[in-house]
Amino acid sequence: MARSHHRKKHKEHLRQFKHSHDTTSPKIKSKASSVFTFIGMIIGLIISYFASNGIAIWTAIGALAGGLAGYFIGRGIDSEKKK
Repeated sequence: MARSHHRKKHKEHLRQFKHSHDTTSPKIKSKASSVFTFIGMIIGLIISYFASNGIAIWTAIGALAGGLAGYFIGRGIDSEKKK
């Protein structure tokens, strides 16, 4: 009776080639903190622009405040995702 597990595997060179290309590519994950920072800056810019009637310094301060708020919200989401 034949013992198939003792036989040499057929087409060894093809199996080796197949396994050399089966690597998984790393998934690129965007962090929530960067996304929320960008969105927060835009929302802060819009709100401060209309609240200050277009005064540049208050518009910039509003954009920075919105960006900081978005950063801390996103950082909280990132830390919850790790748990």
